[in-house]
Amino acid sequence: MLSSYLHILRKRNFFLLWFGQVVSQFGDRLTQMALIGLVYRFQQSSAVGLAKIMSLPIIAVFLISPIAGVYVDRWNKQKIMYLSDFFRAIFIVAIPLLAFYLQSLEVTYLLIFLSFCIGRFFIPAKLAIVPELVDEDQVLLANSLVSTTAMIAAVLGFGLGGFIVEKMGVTWAFMIDGGTFLLSALAIRLMSIREKKGFRAVELLYAGKDAFTHVKKDFIFEMKEGLAYLFKTKETRYAAKMFSLLFSCIGALYVVFIVFIQKTFNTVTADLGLFAVASGIGLFVGSLLYGRLGRNWPVSRVINVSLIIVSLYLIGFVSILKFYPIKLFALFSCFMLGFLASPMVIGINTLVHSESQNEYWGRVFSSLEVVIHLAFIVCMFIASFLAERFSAFTIIISVGIIIFFFACFNPKKNDDPRKRT
Repeated sequence: MLSSYLHILRKRNFFLLWFGQVVSQFGDRLTQMALIGLVYRFQQSSAVGLAKIMSLPIIAVFLISPIAGVYVDRWNKQKIMYLSDFFRAIFIVAIPLLAFYLQSLEVTYLLIFLSFCIGRFFIPAKLAIVPELVDEDQVLLANSLVSTTAMIAAVLGFGLGGFIVEKMGVTWAFMIDGGTFLLSALAIRLMSIREKKGFRAVELLYAGKDAFTHVKKDFIFEMKEGLAYLFKTKETRYAAKMFSLLFSCIGALYVVFIVFIQKTFNTVTADLGLFAVASGIGLFVGSLLYGRLGRNWPVSRVINVSLIIVSLYLIGFVSILKFYPIKLFALFSCFMLGFLASPMVIGINTLVHSESQNEYWGRVFSSLEVVIHLAFIVCMFIASFLAERFSAFTIIISVGIIIFFFACFNPKKNDDPRKRT
């Protein structure tokens, strides 16, 4: 397998794309760490401030993702990618300069939002251009390599990004972040691809009309159809309910947990980065193990048991950490939380796959993505406003108790494991 990956990386154009997107993925995660550091600089450990910043990429997904594909299909994909990274670099570098010059965080929201909006064009262009860079029988291998290394780069971005912000400061973190996007833009610009489609500004109006038509007709229609199909059977309704619960809890815990870690260890991002890496590794290891051993286990029972264990572990973890802030224990516990939560994600996806037809999967998962992101952002803001009146510790414990009682009293379906997996 390694030799196959090395063989495909010898293709110059694919190597440049792969290198550029690895650097870009690292930059994306460094952006998140830098934004956390920026909020702390102006509004120390403010859950509401974090919620405002962290909601911007989700809003960009809602507004831009449905229409980005229309422009990508019409324009030169290579130019879309390197221009996306070029403009992201400009916006990222401008964020701390403007914030510190005006001594205000609010004025930078537009720059942050625009950088995330531009990133929504990069993703479909990258996915669409891969088949043009490799042989037909190498597409699967190429996508696998891109996805795997992107995950590794993202994990490193969290870990190293936390230390960069902590040790070098917020401004340098944004400067380095901007440099990663410029490096990615340069790598993609050096690709030698002949595409017939040009990038002409005059087409903005026509593409905009197509995008509006797409959203008005195809996207809205298919979204309604996907939602109807998603809630059609008990199994898919159960999957939607559990996914919504999961992302509601993640949203409620997201910014509050950041504040809790900052106050517990008296650091801004260094420990956050390490704990994010630990949970990511735990999620990866748990997914591999459950994929091999969980084929004959009832899916809904696995989801409920996982919820119960995760809620109890979360309550015990933060309770101990509040009185005994030991980093090694926190690292291990974050790994365990990721490990214990992994069966939930796999199980929910399995239910959707097993109870719907493959020609509806795109619409079903798109609709599910809208539902869970909406649940995430609503609960994130609710928890952040509550954090202004109650401690982060109290909110985390409360969320853990809610999860526990929901899982205990949630009706379980006697599903046949052979059918589900």
